[in-house]
Amino acid sequence: MDLADYQDIAFAREGKILTITLNRPQRRNAVDARLHEELSRVFFDAAADPQSEVIVLTGAGEAFCAGGDITWMSDALDDPAMFEALRVEAKKLVAGMLECEKPIVCKMNGHAAGLGATIALYSDIIFASDAARISDPHVSVGLVAGDGGAIVWPMLVGLPVAKRYLLTGDPLSAVDAAALGMINEAVPADQLDAKVAAFARRLAGGATQAIRLTKVVANLPLKQAFHAYIDASVSYETRTSLTDDHREAVLAFAEKRSPKFAGS
Repeated sequence: MDLADYQDIAFAREGKILTITLNRPQRRNAVDARLHEELSRVFFDAAADPQSEVIVLTGAGEAFCAGGDITWMSDALDDPAMFEALRVEAKKLVAGMLECEKPIVCKMNGHAAGLGATIALYSDIIFASDAARISDPHVSVGLVAGDGGAIVWPMLVGLPVAKRYLLTGDPLSAVDAAALGMINEAVPADQLDAKVAAFARRLAGGATQAIRLTKVVANLPLKQAFHAYIDASVSYETRTSLTDDHREAVLAFAEKRSPKFAGS
């Protein structure tokens, strides 16, 4: 893979392990237009990379990924076509993770919100710092959780629990997420690197063809659900990007006040 094609994603190799790092630490790895485009293709490139068998996914700095960059959302208010243009990229991002036969091990080093949570949860194995939180606060900014979050949360924890968090945007701790079966394990922050490295090495030293194809089979129900519902999901998110409530949420964030939603 041509690593020079990426500006906001960094890469490192250790044997057959390729580490992919979201690399906007000054913005808590929040996703803007450039990073969104890079994410839409990075997992296809990683899948085709002949030097790796295992992917580790993490974030630079204190956060894993803070979700959509609020500045990006603000720009989209006056250019709705920009949001519509992201529809195809949003589908490609998750499809790339699901189509990648190599196991993706998420090292959730810090908070994961919105799209950040979606990326973490579509990984195959998720180890998180016990100080991290995970949330999907799309509704808090007047949007449908249309990037795939509303598909994967119910599959991981069931509808009642998923709707409790998706309809409020409330965060839950990594410890609680592990107890619910949403992630594999919450690990003390100072042990996270070693935990992930040991697990990734174990996979890389295993029967990689069997591991790959076991992932493929295990992911079939999730892939079926994703492909069945993602078009409606991203379409509803695009629709809510045009609402007064979304505009109010973005303006309120910029003005450092609580939004006043009108349901319109």
